[in-house]
Amino acid sequence: MSIEILPARLANQIAAGEVVERPASVVKELVENSLDAGATRIQIDIERGGHKLIRIRDNGSGIAKEELTLALSRHATSKLKSLDDLENICSLGFRGEALASISSVSRLTLSSKPEQQEAAWQAFAQGRDMAVEVKPVAHPSGTTIEVKDLFFNTPARRKFLRTEKTEFSHIDELIKRIALSRFDVSITLTHNEKVVRQYRAKTDPAQAITRVAQVAGKAFAEQGLHIQSGEAGLQLHGWVLPVGSANTTQYTYVNNRMMRDKLILHAIRQAFEEVSGEQELPGFVIYIDIDPRQVDVNVHPAKHEVRFHQGRLVHDFILQAIKQVVVPLQAEFSNSSEANDNSPPVAAFNAHTTTSSEPFDYPKSSLQPSRSSSAHSTTYSGATQGAGNQQRAESRNYHDVNAFYQGVSEQQAHHFDNPAPFVQSGETQVSDTALRTVDIITIEQGACVFNDENQLYCSHFKYALADDWLAQIKEQGSLEGKALLLPVRVNVSKQDIELLATQQSWFTLLGFELLIEKQFVMVKKLPVCLYLLDVSAAVDALLDGCKAQLESIDQWLAWQVNVIPTRFYASKAFALQQTRLQNNAQTIERLREKAVKIDLKSYLAQFN
Repeated sequence: MSIEILPARLANQIAAGEVVERPASVVKELVENSLDAGATRIQIDIERGGHKLIRIRDNGSGIAKEELTLALSRHATSKLKSLDDLENICSLGFRGEALASISSVSRLTLSSKPEQQEAAWQAFAQGRDMAVEVKPVAHPSGTTIEVKDLFFNTPARRKFLRTEKTEFSHIDELIKRIALSRFDVSITLTHNEKVVRQYRAKTDPAQAITRVAQVAGKAFAEQGLHIQSGEAGLQLHGWVLPVGSANTTQYTYVNNRMMRDKLILHAIRQAFEEVSGEQELPGFVIYIDIDPRQVDVNVHPAKHEVRFHQGRLVHDFILQAIKQVVVPLQAEFSNSSEANDNSPPVAAFNAHTTTSSEPFDYPKSSLQPSRSSSAHSTTYSGATQGAGNQQRAESRNYHDVNAFYQGVSEQQAHHFDNPAPFVQSGETQVSDTALRTVDIITIEQGACVFNDENQLYCSHFKYALADDWLAQIKEQGSLEGKALLLPVRVNVSKQDIELLATQQSWFTLLGFELLIEKQFVMVKKLPVCLYLLDVSAAVDALLDGCKAQLESIDQWLAWQVNVIPTRFYASKAFALQQTRLQNNAQTIERLREKAVKIDLKSYLAQFN
């Protein structure tokens, strides 16, 4: 057999087999085109479940007269121009196959008028010969597409269509999904000239829950736990129902694109299973916003699945974000309070600690370019249920997630780990007043040189840190902690859990925020001086401190000094603390206790 190029009509019909599965597929492709065109109002008219007619009318940018015929051609699109555009897809459609495929298996009429064009024009294509006829028509600004007699020229495909009721139910479900992807667009759906769905635009983010109630039900809106985590470049927000809820609404979106991706669903399911066991998955509406360059949407004919460039990281990000809402907080707090009954008293240090309800001050990630200024904190709303559900330990620790979001690398920790401008040899930029109070010259990595009674000494600021921290504890009740981007879960043994629980009050004084469960510790905050440590390393250090049977605040402060990473002394956080130390008259005394004299005679002899 000889090799021949397929006729255009046959090629389009083959492509239609992937794109046009049923009437709902046609609606999806056409509505997504309307959204890409910037439409704020979309009217969807269906007759006989889509068998007879599908009409999509919008107020988008429209199509110019000279491009109408080209729009019905295969591989013709305005959304891609180069490979770089393919790797940075921000539109819902991009292949340029939908209109050509639909027109090859139906009678398609395309009417459009751009705002700047004086008159509207209409293009008509009928499946068999694919000939396109263009003529003038009366039409407002925007586009209307009519698809009549779907599969009229492919009887084999028409036999696979279900009843009108079934096909319309698929369309109805599709419109619900689309309505939750774009709250700012008004959508009206009619069937056999009767209005079935009408979603009004919600431009105010606070009104988004109103549309959620329309789609998922009032009970979902009332019981849903709101979640918002991450930073520009990788964000997750939406609503999750408590464990045990019967609502079956389960929608996921990536960059406002409807998804049924296996990786996303696996992460969500694992989050619920690790918290509540293998129960039926409750309802959720989850939105993931990620840098388009970090995700490939060109992996499925219907674009239902995507491929993340850092799939494991995204998986663990979703897992941890969901778990911090799903974990029964009441059980955690009750366990914590019970563990604190026998803890050492802190009244002697004027400690007055409360549970903060303010959003976490998460560090900003610079992995992706910033695309928005949306909030990056995590918030909770609604009632948390399932307090008595038994927890299951993870099979592994998610150190890679913490390393990424905690900013351990140079790129991601730049906001926290910028070298202070005055840590240069022989220079200091502290005020003249500070220099007169304590004559200290900073060298590097916390080392310093000071003059006392015409004698030079070399020492290290770490010998003065404990006194400064103790003063802060007496003044503020505890040291300041810095919140992680996402709480990190670390598995520990039962014996270690008991050990940590008995010492938890000391951790609060030092700036830690821990939720201690039966088989794991959830770390939410670390002391500023330990923020650059891996979370698992910080927990191991805590366990070492507990096993050493430290029984006083002085001992715990000395422990904290010993576990400080070297990079802390080049950070802005230490720069602020250093300024306080240099203005403290007791600093010289503390530094001198461990100081080493600098013998200048050998150096001065060189000048004789």
